[in-house]
Amino acid sequence: MSLEGVLPIWKPVQFTSHDVVAKARGILKMKRIGHTGTLDPMVTGVLPLCLGRATRLVEYIQEMPKEYEAKLVIGLATDTEDLTGSVIERVDQVTVNEQQIQEVMDRFTGVIEQIPPMYSAVKVDGKRLYELARGGEVVERQPRQVTIHSIHILSVKLDVSEPEIVFRVRCSKGTYIRTLCSDIGRALGYPAVMAELVRTGTGGLTRAQCVTLEELAEAKQHGDGALAQWLIPADQAISFFPAVEVGGEAAVHARQGKKIRLAADEAAKQPDMELPLQMRRLKRVYGPGADFLGLFRLEEDDRTLAAEKVFLPEA
Repeated sequence: MSLEGVLPIWKPVQFTSHDVVAKARGILKMKRIGHTGTLDPMVTGVLPLCLGRATRLVEYIQEMPKEYEAKLVIGLATDTEDLTGSVIERVDQVTVNEQQIQEVMDRFTGVIEQIPPMYSAVKVDGKRLYELARGGEVVERQPRQVTIHSIHILSVKLDVSEPEIVFRVRCSKGTYIRTLCSDIGRALGYPAVMAELVRTGTGGLTRAQCVTLEELAEAKQHGDGALAQWLIPADQAISFFPAVEVGGEAAVHARQGKKIRLAADEAAKQPDMELPLQMRRLKRVYGPGADFLGLFRLEEDDRTLAAEKVFLPEA
């Protein structure tokens, strides 16, 4: 059995995303594996791995919105914006109420600007910010626009010296939750830091669909067939793209990478508005018998599809 598809892994703490890929390669005895979005070592959560030909879909899955559950602590700040860093500011008393917290958090919904933290992988003049930070440098960073699709308070603990807020957020790729926590604190008038972070979803894949590395290793001992319960077919993993069907002749042309024409009703199918702008004209194309042909891009005439990623039948 040739393993192909998307395998959602529940990333453990202290592992980098590359560590997870290396571990999966060792367990599955295959090299063609790619991950769909970096998670810091201290963060746990959903990390989809693309196996075999599904590695061609990494760029699309990683662009999709992410969901997180985070714990924010008010009253202190660190140089990393999370609890792994050194404390650089602390206050003796914090006085906030739930209404103030809700009003402030509501202001962070929509398109916002963030300044990337010094301890991040963003490059400035060819060097990673974290490399500069480890050398004691602090450089000017340009603000970046990100989108907070939704943010919901899950719990608030105010009867402590450093109040805690646990919240769920759905956001665009590139959002720094550490920075979001810090900015929420500043908007409340206090330093704040991210204490915990779990990624609960990415690209429509959730915690319930994930397998741990330990479960993966155990299943592999029973053969590749035992992995099927977690392996998601490539086309299903990108179900955020509208699906369209074409006839036999068009399917042949699609396999050949030629342009094809859509029927009016198929062309009218609208994309999810949470899709990044550059991905809103992509369609999953199927031939007779629900045969997945690949990803095609709708041209400006709104009827012609040009090949983006063709999936030929396995030899």
